[in-house]
Amino acid sequence: MVSVAPEKKTLRRLMAAGLAGSSIEWYDFFIYATAAALVFPKLFFPEATPIVGLLLSFSTFWAGFIARPIGGLVFGHVGDKFGRKPALVICLALMAAATFLIGLLPTSSSIGVGAPILLVLLRFLQGIAVGGQWGGVVLLLTESAQDNRRGFAGTFGQAGVPIGVFLGNVAFILATTTLSKEAFADWGWRVPFLASALLFPVVLFIQLKVEDSPVFRELKENRTPAAQAPLKEALRTHRKPILLGAGLMFASNAIFYVSIAGVLSYATTTLGLSRESVLIVSLLSSVVSIPVILWAGHASDRMGRRPLIIAGAIGLVLWAFPYFLLVDTGSLVLLFVAATVGGIASSLVYGPIAAYLGELFEPHVRYSGASLAYQLASILVSGGTPFIMTALLGATGSSMSVSAFLCLMGLATLFSALKLPETHRAS
Repeated sequence: MVSVAPEKKTLRRLMAAGLAGSSIEWYDFFIYATAAALVFPKLFFPEATPIVGLLLSFSTFWAGFIARPIGGLVFGHVGDKFGRKPALVICLALMAAATFLIGLLPTSSSIGVGAPILLVLLRFLQGIAVGGQWGGVVLLLTESAQDNRRGFAGTFGQAGVPIGVFLGNVAFILATTTLSKEAFADWGWRVPFLASALLFPVVLFIQLKVEDSPVFRELKENRTPAAQAPLKEALRTHRKPILLGAGLMFASNAIFYVSIAGVLSYATTTLGLSRESVLIVSLLSSVVSIPVILWAGHASDRMGRRPLIIAGAIGLVLWAFPYFLLVDTGSLVLLFVAATVGGIASSLVYGPIAAYLGELFEPHVRYSGASLAYQLASILVSGGTPFIMTALLGATGSSMSVSAFLCLMGLATLFSALKLPETHRAS
């Protein structure tokens, strides 16, 4: 990956815009997980039993992940052919609009079966948006940085994930603690979704103040016939890095979605903990992940991408069973320890991923290839994890079955990292 170093001021502006846009975009995507665990079963599936209602609610959550590879396909093609920036701007605007509309959505008590149908549709649009935006933001960052700073630059897109979780939890904690249960169920849950309107000024700033990456500008000037169909070429010639790149994400995605959605439901319904306390635990563990992601990306510029990812994968394999042994105690302190240690191991994987996935692909198919790898993991693991966790708990009655699932995902990430080459010194 060859990059042309921009002025420091320009790069700082880009990093700030990337962090802000990514954080709000992921906030929009993740508040749905919280609402799916806390309020959507009763509001959109009132006739179902509690366990069935929760499964149905998490299935709508999964719809966003089914849509993410579609977003990766569509906007990967747009980003490789027309530019990283226009693809990103469209995706951010689409996410803001879909999330805002969820906040205005009538429930089943008002329009019957139309309510869950519209909920799934808007969640699907959220998935398309986030499926396309990841490639845009991380490629703008990594392709605009110097070669020895790509790992660190990419973390300003990656850190948007824990920041988004933090902001989402703050929004729901404020809503649940300042409102009665009746007011929260009636209208209070809508406020975090309506707050997504804050993404529109970020979209405007990126459109007006941020240039496309130097790599894409050079690519555009030297466009070759083979690059006219970047998506087709990525699928034809880069299947191995796409599949193994997806495998890199399995462990990190699995433990992340267990922590922010599955455990939220499990701890409040099975263990009897208050939702505010569990949200605070999730919030605090997310704060710890932010500096670890930044450090891991920075360290990967010196040590290489693979050593960090391999260390994180081994950590997640070893932590899979202690994780739920601690959660099952019902202690908030031990729940925090479980989530935080898991989050640190996950961050060692997640921090270098932005630069690593980009470096695995040539510039003219980079947006398509990296997006496909990242979003393929979402449909295979991420969106289904809360559903799988709920189903495993219902079938076995033991959280150890979920630990076995997390262990398996860690082994998949370790295998993928061992099969892929090191890239951080490539130019």
